[in-house]
Amino acid sequence: MQAFARHVRALLGLQLTAEQLRAFEVYERELLAWNQVINLTAIHEPETIRVKHFLDSLSCLAVMRDRPVGCVVDIGSGAGFPGLPLKLVCPGMRLTLVESVKKKADFCQHVVQKLRLGGVTVSTLRAEVLGHSPEHREAYDWALARAVAQLPVLVEYLLPLLHIGGAMIAMKGESGPAEAHQAERAIRMLGGRLRSLAPVELPGVAEERYLVVVDKVAATAPMYPRRVGVPRKHPL
Repeated sequence: MQAFARHVRALLGLQLTAEQLRAFEVYERELLAWNQVINLTAIHEPETIRVKHFLDSLSCLAVMRDRPVGCVVDIGSGAGFPGLPLKLVCPGMRLTLVESVKKKADFCQHVVQKLRLGGVTVSTLRAEVLGHSPEHREAYDWALARAVAQLPVLVEYLLPLLHIGGAMIAMKGESGPAEAHQAERAIRMLGGRLRSLAPVELPGVAEERYLVVVDKVAATAPMYPRRVGVPRKHPL
């Protein structure tokens, strides 16, 4: 874990506490144990988990620190990425993890309970349903997603959840710039404006990675998101 702490310090200028490092150790141990029973991640080596899951998740802070973290929703969380690593570093964050696969949602709830994390909700609702819930629509400062869908689809999931002045982060690989261009129309239609395409360099990882940041500048029309399955079949 000391190498992980050095990577966090080098990438973000953050000094993790001993308590935070212990929490990451517990998270890692539970991830590896549950992964033997259900398919949570294709990565099985602790050092790779620390870089490609934990550090990659924390890279969001490079663009989140310019405003209060506040209330965050993580769509398609899987095993809790990027939301749970961010919560471990930003304990005051109010976090909603959204994962429609119940076994994965159960794992996220297990980690929340194991680490006694307050202010975290785990939901199994689909993003299209969540976006029309009065409790969630336009309720968040930040909406995050990692490896969920192509950007024209993703903006329809995320932008309805943000209040005006909030922002979304789509964590993307080498396709990030092309997807950002492809999604320009959808971003405008849904009340967004592309802020930046921030490159991320992870130690020992050759693949290009980007944080696509979109600001919510206008209200999203009430018809969006469309019903379950439609955004993927017919992207804006």
